[in-house]
Amino acid sequence: MVKIGTIELPEFPLLLAPMEDVSDPPFRRLCKEHGADLMYSEFISSEGLIRDAMKSRQKLDIFDYERPVGIQIFGGDEEAMAMSAKIVETVNPDLVDINFGCPVKKVVCKGAGAGVLKDIDLMVRLTKAVVNSTSLPVTVKTRLGWDEDSINIYEVAERLQDVGIKALTIHGRTRAQMYKGEADWEPIAKVKNNPRISIPIFGNGDIDSPEKALEYKNKYGLDGIMIGRAAIGYPWIFNEIKHFFATGEHLPAPTIEDRVKAASNHLTWSIDWKGERVGVVETRRHYTNYFKGIPHFKEYRQRMVTLDNPADVYAVLDEVLEKFSIVSQ
Repeated sequence: MVKIGTIELPEFPLLLAPMEDVSDPPFRRLCKEHGADLMYSEFISSEGLIRDAMKSRQKLDIFDYERPVGIQIFGGDEEAMAMSAKIVETVNPDLVDINFGCPVKKVVCKGAGAGVLKDIDLMVRLTKAVVNSTSLPVTVKTRLGWDEDSINIYEVAERLQDVGIKALTIHGRTRAQMYKGEADWEPIAKVKNNPRISIPIFGNGDIDSPEKALEYKNKYGLDGIMIGRAAIGYPWIFNEIKHFFATGEHLPAPTIEDRVKAASNHLTWSIDWKGERVGVVETRRHYTNYFKGIPHFKEYRQRMVTLDNPADVYAVLDEVLEKFSIVSQ
């Protein structure tokens, strides 16, 4: 069993990464149904929360069926981070996570996300401000360092543990790498093996198959894995990994029925949460991934991403089910 404060997770849990414009409640619900053990909101600007910005506030929506769930915040000002943690606490998540890893320029330029990797003292002060302002467990997600010449995760891990974080997730790239190249998990393993470190350490980066998950589990000895991009349009990956861990065998690939059901549920839940117009538009980005690898699918995808009426989209999904079920028989 892995514990984050009072939160009990199964042995070697699989975490869903917080992803901007992806990890909203409908997507999290799909991943939860398919085996994710701990999930996080999209990252939320501390300044936006304090200003009562509508988009930031909406990201605070969490539901009991997705627990345990954390809300992730980012920012570069101690007072704003402390205040936003208090706001987060009012919606009663299971934990608060701090983003010190987002490499996107508009975040970094504000001295937030991975921008804080340049200033460990500031990172420590921001973390301490959050820890001191909430009774919830506080966790952190970060990267190895700013670039190859400033990999500082060893010092970061010790100092953040010292100010009270309850778990640390490390993406095996520097900010300079963005999402390019191969994630390096060796430094993450060194953090885990540091005798001073007693909190759970989770690895993140490039896990896209059950085989790789098992290889990294055995090779690096971490407490769990966080999965991000590989879950987009493929929530089945969590249960596939768990089944492979338990049996050494693969679950059958999702059928066309499974894919249509996932896409249909995603659309329904998005409409329920965001309203019809926004729900329809924001689900469009997921269809390509749900039906990835299916030959001769372009026409159907094109229709799904241009139709505005939910009934019309559901009708196309029914067509897909009918046509491709026959093809696969």
